[in-house]
Amino acid sequence: MRFDDSLKTVLAADTTSAFGAASAWRQLIDLIGRGRAPATPEALDRLRSLRGRVPDGVRAASARALAFASPGPELVALFTEEALAIAAPVLRTAQLEGSAWEALLPRLTPAQRSVLRHRRDLPGAAVRGLEQFGPVDFVLPYDAPAEPAPAPVNDAPLATVDPPVAAEPLRLPDEPAAEPVGFRISDLVARIEAFNRDRDTVPPAPEAPAAASAFRYETDAAGVIRWVDGAPRAAVVGIGLAHRDGAEPSVDGVASGAFRRRAAFRDARLLLGGASSAAGSWRISGEPLFDPATGRFTGYRGVARRPRADESARPRSPAADSVRALVHELRTPANAISGFAELIEREMLGAVPPVYRDRAGEIRLAAADLVGAIDDLDTAARIEGRALELRPAPTPLAPLLDRIVHDLEPLASLRGAVVALAPVPPLILDVDDRAADRLFGRLLSALVSSCARGERLQVLAMRHSEASVRVVFDRPAALAAVTPDSLLSLDAEREAAVPGAPLLGTGFALRLAQNLAAELGGLLVIEAERLTLRLPAVVPFAMEQAAFR
Repeated sequence: MRFDDSLKTVLAADTTSAFGAASAWRQLIDLIGRGRAPATPEALDRLRSLRGRVPDGVRAASARALAFASPGPELVALFTEEALAIAAPVLRTAQLEGSAWEALLPRLTPAQRSVLRHRRDLPGAAVRGLEQFGPVDFVLPYDAPAEPAPAPVNDAPLATVDPPVAAEPLRLPDEPAAEPVGFRISDLVARIEAFNRDRDTVPPAPEAPAAASAFRYETDAAGVIRWVDGAPRAAVVGIGLAHRDGAEPSVDGVASGAFRRRAAFRDARLLLGGASSAAGSWRISGEPLFDPATGRFTGYRGVARRPRADESARPRSPAADSVRALVHELRTPANAISGFAELIEREMLGAVPPVYRDRAGEIRLAAADLVGAIDDLDTAARIEGRALELRPAPTPLAPLLDRIVHDLEPLASLRGAVVALAPVPPLILDVDDRAADRLFGRLLSALVSSCARGERLQVLAMRHSEASVRVVFDRPAALAAVTPDSLLSLDAEREAAVPGAPLLGTGFALRLAQNLAAELGGLLVIEAERLTLRLPAVVPFAMEQAAFR
């Protein structure tokens, strides 16, 4: 599929719906921020008109996506009209000329200028401009009390005192008079000498608190932690399980999805900042609590632990953003190669000898595989950078599996294997349909490509609980002797000669499926003879009624 991402096409797109407005906003920001389209007044006016209909989380994500781009002063000025949480990522990374910063500084708020003061790469003109705003930005407002009436002024001339002394304070009748305090040059010289003598002395660093390894917690009915044991209260109490974009600290979509369904969750990611013993990455699990008398949901009770070495619980890294920037630059030429090969294969540009048509078909298939690998890298980078956008919606499982198995029939024929899909009961997933399609597609294609000739790959779907579905996949014989840790580390070089093998390797495909399952609120378990995938499902109406009686 080929897309026309020119500025004219984006400006002509339909933005009446909320999804259309958000898509147009992201495309315009990407085109202008990366210099692929000029910042025309028409484009900027369109962005301002869309701003009110685009959620704060989408606007904040587009601001963070400009970290490795080079937005011009017009686009930077547009983001300075936003709240500080949205404008700060642009102000931290934008690279402008000194004159552009000088023109922009008067339009910034004191809080936005404080973000620039923490940078060490600004031009000299911008630094001098910030210094001029110091008397304005660093003044605290103060409402002085009403001044009393002035006392009578004594017109007698003041006695000259050298050196000048401070006024003598009032004292009790029997209190001895204090010695006048004056300004002594010798005291100032002594202080300067003491400073020069001691300034190179490094004070001992305070001992860092021992890092907490686990803690227990309980939440209220709103999902906010109100009790904690094993970690500092100030660092943990007040954190909510309902995930909000841009809110820190916050948990990932595993806990927030379970909270919406009042279901149990396991190994959700939590990142705590600060310098306390609880700072760092955590994996939290929780069980819902209900009032025995009324059945009303009262909150969660659970535990938290530090992540293991094989688990990913890192904050957003610049490396993930650089991978996404590289993926964006690779996708356009790959699509162009695929489209031009298709034109030659179908002889849309004129008659072509058969040998060239066959070669063009091979190029088109190879380009399609390359585009799929680029999309996989983009998805992995979004997961790593905590920027994967998901829109959970009811998704029927049977049509999804039927379509993916049908699409993999050519690969199964090439390997001489058979994918046996058992009849799927009427189950409905509560997941993002695009992410679920990629999850099942990458997982099944990795397993089919490892099958031997004559091997039968069984796929069985069933309900796991009221709010989850389980899909079981047979493990191919070629992977049976590989341990789970080694299975996730298989690279593409070992499988380069295998027809139909994933372009990025079986290990990458399984890691991507495992991370996608976690983002969707599920879990992928790799066992000795099978792989089990659990995903959240829509609770049937009858079960939901029974649960609240």
